[in-house]
Amino acid sequence: MGSGIWLAPGAWSRLLHTLYNYQVPDVQIGPVRLGGGAPLALIAGPCVIESPAHAVDVGLAARDVAARLGVPYIYKASFDKANRTSIRSFRGPGLEAGLRVLDDVRRQVGVPVLTDIHEPWQAEPVAAVVDVLQIPAFLCRQTDLLVAAARTGRAVNIKKGQFLAPLDMRHAIDKVAGSGNVRVFVTERGTSFGYNNLVVDMRAMPWLRSLGCPVVFDVTHSLQLPGAGDGVTAGQAEFITPLASAGVAAGVDGVFLEVHEAPAHARSDAQNALALDLLEPLLARLVAINAVVTAAGVPPATTR
Repeated sequence: MGSGIWLAPGAWSRLLHTLYNYQVPDVQIGPVRLGGGAPLALIAGPCVIESPAHAVDVGLAARDVAARLGVPYIYKASFDKANRTSIRSFRGPGLEAGLRVLDDVRRQVGVPVLTDIHEPWQAEPVAAVVDVLQIPAFLCRQTDLLVAAARTGRAVNIKKGQFLAPLDMRHAIDKVAGSGNVRVFVTERGTSFGYNNLVVDMRAMPWLRSLGCPVVFDVTHSLQLPGAGDGVTAGQAEFITPLASAGVAAGVDGVFLEVHEAPAHARSDAQNALALDLLEPLLARLVAINAVVTAAGVPPATTR
């Protein structure tokens, strides 16, 4: 894990063709197996913990949708949004109150839980409650943070920085795996494209997979318009379906979606969250696309 597959640049076009459906080693997260030929997984929840009841209600709704479609499910919510555009923006309940909520979610919803950490000292107390420690994209090169997360033994999700080429993530992966934790996966969430915009290069999916760990596609964060909302991050939720469809077709092990029953009233990422009542039709579409991708196996050779 983490060493990747390294060839001369001229060999990449041939190699990546064979890696389109490359089965990476799996990461076990409670009852959920990510990668290794396992079914497409869903990571979803509200962007930030808004209240204890809301956190549980969204988790129960997403869990039931995933169960109806046979999709393994991991709950996600943040106890602190430490990189909000404005100091006046809602950040969440904080560490102690947030962990109590996430513990309730884990027990009441009965699924693995993921949340992000921002400083090395947070790793140990957060790992005592949740199943996956997430490294935010802006912090994906912070060595002390990655090492602290790795040493907890929990699974670690590293979001690819908006400023990094996909293959540069090998160094972040090595910081976790080199600390003795091979339970690591990476998440694509778009690349900075001029001012206030992101773009997703679908070549990133096989590139990231070639690094030897599962890959998740964060659809909703990829549709952010960072800082474009006059003190808040704007977004383009209307493109969730086509972007998610393309990402799954490109070959990933899971999808990451922020969901809310009333996105316009969400206290964070309101403009790029998926309406909860749209989760089931979208997920059904993605499951169908993934079935075609996995049934196809390695595509036939093409003419150069």
